[in-house]
Amino acid sequence: MLQIRSAGLVAFIGIVVSVLASAVGAETQHIVDTGYAKYLGALTPPFSVAFLGVPYAQPPVGNMRFRAPKALDTESLKLNKGVVNATTYPDFCVQGSIGQGDAGGAGSEDCLKVNIYAPSNATFHSNLPVLVYIHGGGYVYGNPRNWPFDHWINQSPNVVVVSVYYRLDSFGFLAHPSFSDPANGDFNAGLQDQILALKWVQENIASFGGNPSKVTINGQSAGAGSVQMHMIANEGAKRLFSGGIIQSLDSSEMPTAEQQEPLFNFFAEQAGCGEQSITATLACLRNASVSALARAQDAGANFNGSLYKVWNPMIDGKILPDLPTKLLLEGKFAHVPVIVGSTSNETTSTSTDISGTLQRQFPQLTASDLSEFSVVYNRSQFSSDEEWIRTSNGEPNLRCGREKIGDAVLKFNNAWTYRYNQPNPTQNEPGITEHAAENWMMFLGTNTGFNGSTVFTGLNAVETAFSEELIAYWLSFVRAENPNTFKLARSPEWPGFQTNQRTVLQEDPGNSTVKSGVFVETEFAGDASRCAFVAAKSEHLQN
Repeated sequence: MLQIRSAGLVAFIGIVVSVLASAVGAETQHIVDTGYAKYLGALTPPFSVAFLGVPYAQPPVGNMRFRAPKALDTESLKLNKGVVNATTYPDFCVQGSIGQGDAGGAGSEDCLKVNIYAPSNATFHSNLPVLVYIHGGGYVYGNPRNWPFDHWINQSPNVVVVSVYYRLDSFGFLAHPSFSDPANGDFNAGLQDQILALKWVQENIASFGGNPSKVTINGQSAGAGSVQMHMIANEGAKRLFSGGIIQSLDSSEMPTAEQQEPLFNFFAEQAGCGEQSITATLACLRNASVSALARAQDAGANFNGSLYKVWNPMIDGKILPDLPTKLLLEGKFAHVPVIVGSTSNETTSTSTDISGTLQRQFPQLTASDLSEFSVVYNRSQFSSDEEWIRTSNGEPNLRCGREKIGDAVLKFNNAWTYRYNQPNPTQNEPGITEHAAENWMMFLGTNTGFNGSTVFTGLNAVETAFSEELIAYWLSFVRAENPNTFKLARSPEWPGFQTNQRTVLQEDPGNSTVKSGVFVETEFAGDASRCAFVAAKSEHLQN
């Protein structure tokens, strides 16, 4: 047995042990230094480290409400020499109603953050491709915590993923004609949040191991609509990414500021700020409580003074110079490769009053337009009433993005299209693949609830095997601009859109975990012709 007789030697050994312990602690902690702040991340074994709630902008509070975001004050942040704990999810942005009788209002205005998921061994020199994810929710609700990426990194520890929080509903998309003067406010503040987040990625993602010159932007529903808008945006947005993944493109109408003015006046009145000059009204709205604004924006669903009842992105003549479909048809967009698709049966309504539903969704449609829609979507070409109703209501807003984006991009770059055909077993009827079914599969069985909540039901072995195929296709595109390069061995080759084929994404029908159910089909001729008609109506659809 070693006996230590010298007090000095004991002290020396104590120092060594302390230094070694500190070194071991440093190795087990995951800290990234951006140059202006140090962030501590949380490990999800074996490979994924999440840095949660990293700010990319100044808090848009007080007089900054309804204005474009401001870049971080990095000089002030440098004064904090400590390590910022980024191991827990931040407050999400203020929510609107999900539209099922709930009230919105949960969340915080101080929400302009990103969640970053990186491999545990990533360094400044790793130069890994980057996926930036923009969540859906109709520009009204959504919490990035509900779509985590830890398991994506653990499956493929050779990418960095960034998930973006951006302002929603009236906080992100309030509009009034007076906003043409920036002294009053800014159009599309929520979209400008996303642009600033993309700029933050360009400047800082290398610190987390990412390559700013290889960024793919990905979104579902309103997130997909956001990707489309970045593709046609001015203000340098098209130089902030090199590829796009568009899932169930939200092609909602994009009203003018004048068309939104009646909703603005109703909103202001509901918030207790009506019947004043516009300057006084905006000052009142900026001083109003979050709960007052949340009640006012939710009340819009019962507004009868206009068919425009929600706060959507709009053509502002600056960031968004014109309607997306028009610019896509004219080739005026970022010519990047894409994956684009939709689910088999998604729809915005199951009402048999198809003309009435279209008129409510797209107020500028004329009687002549609606008559033409009834001919193009004639019941005789569909196998059942349900298929007819779902397709007539679903293609103009959600499904036709597949053809529209694919056709436009193919003239300049590569495109891959898909039909997602696996129902969410917890919510969809058997044989019916609804909107967001792929999110359930790709994100551990997530089902979005009220006010930023979700329920994760988890996946069984067969579902897990299928989700791994999807994630591999997606991340292969991020890494190589091609979903086939790093696909799983059991997955089939995904042909490009130029072959007039699309890949059908579904589980193996025999419930195998080692065989793929994914297959290739020839695109239905009726889909293309109907969607060409829809694209030709874009001026009246305002999309």
